[in-house]
Amino acid sequence: MKWNLRLTAANKGIWKASELQRSLAEHGLVISAGKMSGLWSGQPISLKLEDLDIICVVLGCEIGDLLTPEPEKVVRPGQQESLRAVAGGTVSSAAVVPKRRDGRSLPPA
Repeated sequence: MKWNLRLTAANKGIWKASELQRSLAEHGLVISAGKMSGLWSGQPISLKLEDLDIICVVLGCEIGDLLTPEPEKVVRPGQQESLRAVAGGTVSSAAVVPKRRDGRSLPPA
């Protein structure tokens, strides 16, 4: 999904994160400056559905204005191997050997 908060806010005449933060607080959603910065300039890792409702009310928008599906980014079963083959990579079936974090070697098996 693509997060379009900044574009949606701009379409509603809100150009600064602090403006949106104040409006959200007036509607009961108090967001810290750090979280607001992440919502404004990045893509949120998680967001409560309740918070999305408040954002939509404040911006007068629909969920589809804030979130745009990107189905082309979904990796389907079997697609990863075909993407590597197309890119010239090879799929290796070598065993993964654990390594110690302190730099010492493991005892012989």
